[in-house]
Amino acid sequence: MPLLLAVSVLSAAVIAYEILLMRLFSIVLWYHFAYMIISLALLGFGASGTMLTLAQGWLRPRFAGVFATAAALFGVTAVAGFALARRVPFNPLEVVWDPNQLLYLSALYLVLAVPFFCAGTCIGLALTVLKDRVNLVYRYDLLGAGAGAAAVVAALFVFTPAFSLMLLSAVGFGAAGLSLWGRARRPAVALVLLAFAAPFAWPEGWVTPEPSPYKGLSQALRVPDARVVAERSSPLGLITVVESPTIPFRHAPGLSLNATGEPPPQLGVFTDGESLTVITRHDGDWARLDYLDYQSAALPYHLLDRPRVLVLGVGGGADLLLALYHGARAVDAVELNPQMAGLVRDDYADFAGRLFEAEGVTLHIAEARGFLARSADRYDLIQLALMDSFSASAAGVFALSESTLYTVEALMEFLARLEPGGLLAITRWLKLPPRDALKLFATAVEALERGGVSEPGERLALIRSWKTTTLVVKNGAFTAGETAAVRVFAEARSFDVAYLPAIEAAEANRYNVLDAAYFFDGARALLGPDRDRFLEDYGFEITPATDDRPYFFHFFKWRVLPEFLSLRERGGIALIEWGYLILLATLVQAAVASLLLILAPLVALARPAPRPDVAGSRGRVACYFLALGLAFLFIEIAFMQRFTLFLSHPLYAIAVVLASFLVFAGLGSGASARLAARWEQGSRPAPPAGPIPVAVAGIVAISLLYLVLLPPLFDALRPLPDAAKIAVSATLIAPLAFCMGMPFPLGLKRLAAGAPEWIPWAWAINGCASVLSAVLATLLAIHFGFTVVVGLAAALYGLAAVVFAGPLERRAQGVVNHG
Repeated sequence: MPLLLAVSVLSAAVIAYEILLMRLFSIVLWYHFAYMIISLALLGFGASGTMLTLAQGWLRPRFAGVFATAAALFGVTAVAGFALARRVPFNPLEVVWDPNQLLYLSALYLVLAVPFFCAGTCIGLALTVLKDRVNLVYRYDLLGAGAGAAAVVAALFVFTPAFSLMLLSAVGFGAAGLSLWGRARRPAVALVLLAFAAPFAWPEGWVTPEPSPYKGLSQALRVPDARVVAERSSPLGLITVVESPTIPFRHAPGLSLNATGEPPPQLGVFTDGESLTVITRHDGDWARLDYLDYQSAALPYHLLDRPRVLVLGVGGGADLLLALYHGARAVDAVELNPQMAGLVRDDYADFAGRLFEAEGVTLHIAEARGFLARSADRYDLIQLALMDSFSASAAGVFALSESTLYTVEALMEFLARLEPGGLLAITRWLKLPPRDALKLFATAVEALERGGVSEPGERLALIRSWKTTTLVVKNGAFTAGETAAVRVFAEARSFDVAYLPAIEAAEANRYNVLDAAYFFDGARALLGPDRDRFLEDYGFEITPATDDRPYFFHFFKWRVLPEFLSLRERGGIALIEWGYLILLATLVQAAVASLLLILAPLVALARPAPRPDVAGSRGRVACYFLALGLAFLFIEIAFMQRFTLFLSHPLYAIAVVLASFLVFAGLGSGASARLAARWEQGSRPAPPAGPIPVAVAGIVAISLLYLVLLPPLFDALRPLPDAAKIAVSATLIAPLAFCMGMPFPLGLKRLAAGAPEWIPWAWAINGCASVLSAVLATLLAIHFGFTVVVGLAAALYGLAAVVFAGPLERRAQGVVNHG
């Protein structure tokens, strides 16, 4: 029992380490680079299986000592690895022209892979040695991982990511002590005592993340006298507040060059070193805020009189100030991050003029679509704030990020909550050639058409400043007076009207002059009969995002890559969406490394020859465990996306959905032994086809049923309170995950009966497949949607069942018949 608990504790630490690395590297670099580095580091699991395959003869007799040593080394290298990684001078922005960066990147992979290698050695060796109880080992592995996923989210509300990482060293030593508890009491006690001391033995400065010098926070701190005045950390991000008294922040996106005023002093607020928002000083003198009327986001207030406003993503309060300045009679301000809201409401309340205490203002801590699902209110204006920085957006940093705020279904929900004549206003950064603005325009067109609007062009207006675009969608057709008001607003501020009903091309490119009226031409094409041809031929991917393919920020198209590369000396490299290419590079690197790790043990496995009654050839075994590794994460990732949308909070993706999948899969693993025993002994009730096909049939049936059942069910249940939705989610996940926990231990059990020396190889294959699966699932979802990902997972499970239903199945069935 202590050994199984050690497996569980170590598994909890491993998944916590993975999540913490993603959190830390999202601060240090950008999300897509963090994703690549950590994905490749996870191949340490595959490498551990390869090592175990080649050295199992030496390791098995020394199981207790090797397990304890590897667990303790996990505790050391989890912290030391990141401390060393911080000192590797890797700069992702120089990879294109500096070959040394590839060496630095390889060093990062190796350093960060060591903890995964140590943990993988422990779990893989336990599966190898305890071959008669593989279902129990796997059960404790998954149960621990589920607990670790939930625990790390809770820890990040209390501790910084750096200190949370240091706590993992204690978990590693604790697991080592547990593994020896019944075998060597003194070393076990020493290791447990060391676990209590380990977190405090590391200088926190060794693992404190420092943002890249090219991130917005680092650039802001280079200004003379700029300093950090506050930091707040949570699973949602590291919030850093910067004061710059010498050269104050002047953050007013797309501010007209005709503006005569300038913003008052501001505090810069960065999330993970990017995504700048500001807290603006307000002393009650509204005349000092006249600059607010010179931003493109002010347009809807010139079409409405004292509107009731919903601000989605209030951040530091800039859009709330905009609404109050223009006389909004009531404002519901929605913010996902409670710590961001707390800065404005509490820490800097006086500086911000006590914005959230203003008459008619109500603050809601919620996710945007989740708030609307629970509220029955309607609004004259729904304003979607500009929540990302221009530099991050322009660099394609968000290409891998799912965003359910800019999908067709999201816009339909927003429009459905408008009063007759109400407006939806969305501001985005202006990028050339046009991407965000046209994709958003196309999304609005489709949303209106799905809502039964036959002439969507009558309800759309698009203006652009020199740096931003604002799209306004009306619940009704624009009147002549309103179109005139748009023209007056734009002309007074030297903004260009990119689209308006009945506009002519000559009006669309007057002030911020481009080589051609790209935005107008694109908008007209998206409203015309040849829309599909335009979307196909356009140089960027601007097909509307949907909840099934929620990658609004994915713009990359392969066919234009040669053109961009040919223009690299003229800045063409900047047009490439690097997030997508990094994802592809991750897949290629992972595939090559996985191939080497899977093929290397075949030399050792070639002698002695396996028994003839083993389930098929090496190819069949490899196919089975590769298919399982791919399919498990395909389903997990796809349904995490769907359940997270239902639960309306990204943290629930880890704390509820991921944890539920792992815990119930662990319970399924435990039950798999009883299922196999009934079949082998011929007792009733026993599945006639064998345990693996039955488990696979359950997975395929439930997953395909959920594709049809979940969308209408979630639509009906989304107004429920959070606690009820969590219970519903866990209940729905349980049967699917329970079945998913069976095929892997059932496969290992069959190997244990015929070729136990193949168990660590199966562990290596499964580890490599898990890395490939995470990357492949994202690529497939970007291009085809999560529904296709689930369909492929079902096919892979079916393939696994067919491939492994070989001689061993028939031999066992023969025993039953003979008996």
